[in-house]
Amino acid sequence: MNPLRIKPEIKNELRFQLGNISVKELNNGLKILYLQKEKLPLIRLNFFTEAGSKFDSLTIPGLARLTSAMIDEGAGELTSLELSDEFDLLGTDFSIMTDNDYLVMSLQSLTENVGRSLELLSLVLTKPDFPEKEFEREKKKLLVSILQLKDDPERIADQIFDRVIFQEHYYSLPVSGYSETVEKITLQDVINFYKNFFSSDKSFVAAAGNISPEEFFQLIEKYFKNFTASESKTEFTEKLLPVDKKVFVYDKPESVQTEIRIGYVSGKRRMEDYFQKLLLNNIFGGQFNSRLNSNLRERNGFTYGISSQYTYYKTSGYFLISTSVNSDNTFPAIREILREIDKLRDGVTDEELNFAKTSITRKFPLNFETYSHLTSNLSVLLTQNLPLDYYNNYLQYLNAVTIEEVNREAAKLAETDMKIILVGNKSSFADEFIKYGFELVDVDERGNSK
Repeated sequence: MNPLRIKPEIKNELRFQLGNISVKELNNGLKILYLQKEKLPLIRLNFFTEAGSKFDSLTIPGLARLTSAMIDEGAGELTSLELSDEFDLLGTDFSIMTDNDYLVMSLQSLTENVGRSLELLSLVLTKPDFPEKEFEREKKKLLVSILQLKDDPERIADQIFDRVIFQEHYYSLPVSGYSETVEKITLQDVINFYKNFFSSDKSFVAAAGNISPEEFFQLIEKYFKNFTASESKTEFTEKLLPVDKKVFVYDKPESVQTEIRIGYVSGKRRMEDYFQKLLLNNIFGGQFNSRLNSNLRERNGFTYGISSQYTYYKTSGYFLISTSVNSDNTFPAIREILREIDKLRDGVTDEELNFAKTSITRKFPLNFETYSHLTSNLSVLLTQNLPLDYYNNYLQYLNAVTIEEVNREAAKLAETDMKIILVGNKSSFADEFIKYGFELVDVDERGNSK
């Protein structure tokens, strides 16, 4: 017997303590979470400001992404090259990314250089130059990235999935925008976006390192006290959308593979059902021995792997099943996925639930091994409005879930009408879908009906 296929003995006795999280809020509304760890002479920091692509619904798709690309292209008295050289000389890793909700600046510095590293970050945040020359270059880079989407079936499938399930909701917009919208963006648009949506009272810091909380708070106070609140008071509210039974197809005649996405808008993260959904997903499609993978990979050989997941944004979220199969196996794969969804009506077994609890319990400490892991998980406390003792009590929450609670979530999932998105050679699978009464809807790479 392959030892990798032997299920571990079920014991959920692990006790986990993250440590004391220190909290502070500056007079400008900037919130700070800090965890002292003596492991290495490093400071790892994530600086979140709520200036993500959801605000593009009020402006121009792609504007948040282009603003994030421009913000470190020169700041204060330093050019972009000088900023990069300074970070390199300090041995500091610095990066910026944008998602639907937030712009995130990440910094990892040696403790001895953290003061200057934070000073440089504060310059980027509070005194960006937005030079015209760099704007044209970054705009061209973004347009090239958007153009490359047309040759990437996985990205097309993901973009169509967002559009189909979220429809006119602000989470339906791609973070990168569209080519024609990015073409219209001016440097003044970027400057206005920065002025309107970069705000101290909509920002927070999550950090871990080997200095005391008092020392760290003093550094943040020193370098970010002049980061001010904007006058924009835009608020977003959750907007759940209806779903119907259709198969949305993006035709790629030359493709020998079909990208499959199935899912629905599941709502934002809630303490009342998070752990029930976590365990259900682990059983259904969240790990190698899951029902989906056992069926489509192990039993039928349709795919190298299939997974499911719940993803949570600030005000909403989705459930997604994702895989890729040979074109000829498109309909058989969909049929098996739908059968597995329907089987959830019968619930899960005690053995499945205990195995899921054991698997999650044993892997849980690995989520806090590095400074990057620590700061990412600290960030979740604020983005999802969770209590400070959440991680210390995580395993107790997990193991308190009953099979009845998981089966209630399983029944809900089985009753949900999900969207089906296919990216592949339509002629290779269309007849089978039509034969069984499915309605095929042709869409472009943005998810818009043709």
